[in-house]
Amino acid sequence: MSIRHGLLALLEHGPRYGSQLRTEFESRTGATWPLNVGQVYTTLGRLERDGLVGQSGEDGAGHALYAITDAGRAELRTWFEKPVDRTSPARDELAIKLAMAVGAPGVDIRAVIQSQRRHTVKAMQDYTRLKAQALAALEDTASRERDDVAWLLVLEQLIFQTEAEARWLDHCESRLIRLSATAVAPAPAPAPAPSDTASASAAVEPGHGPGAPHAPGAGTGSGGEAGGSGGRRGARAGGRGR
Repeated sequence: MSIRHGLLALLEHGPRYGSQLRTEFESRTGATWPLNVGQVYTTLGRLERDGLVGQSGEDGAGHALYAITDAGRAELRTWFEKPVDRTSPARDELAIKLAMAVGAPGVDIRAVIQSQRRHTVKAMQDYTRLKAQALAALEDTASRERDDVAWLLVLEQLIFQTEAEARWLDHCESRLIRLSATAVAPAPAPAPAPSDTASASAAVEPGHGPGAPHAPGAGTGSGGEAGGSGGRRGARAGGRGR
């Protein structure tokens, strides 16, 4: 948030003193980002040092007035025209909290997410109710007050922001569930090597294993011939005996 440029924008409408600037800043933003008087005067001192504002006498009550300079107007024009830089995003406490909660001993990160989601949804509902009130106020008045329109824009930004945060929290929880399921899933058993498969098939094929049964009378070819020769000799011997 640029308090520096916000104060310059208010001073462009005319000289102001510190408390007046604080009141107008909070009115324009709906006190979403409250300021204290010390913070305002510290910023005014830096703006004066940089030549962007200068003291412009006092009002009737003796308050020191500050006015924007030409250099301040040029700085303000550049701020309005230049997009807000997102390459170096502001630190987000919620993102840092969840990043640190991952793997932290004794921390249930899903409980952290669910607690934050409840808070975020409630904030979104509160902003939505305030938006409805702001719209009703604008419709009831014939003129569109500058501060009322500005507050409506701020409210709508807060609503979009909390909606995005709620979706992100849902995504975080789903992501953690998927990663947890992947971590505990059993690994598939490795397939046997081709040589092992061939050996296993040979071991159970009938008639080829070391314990395979043999058919009755089965033998080698030479053994069969020997048996046949023995039978012929016995027959000749029996013929001579007759």
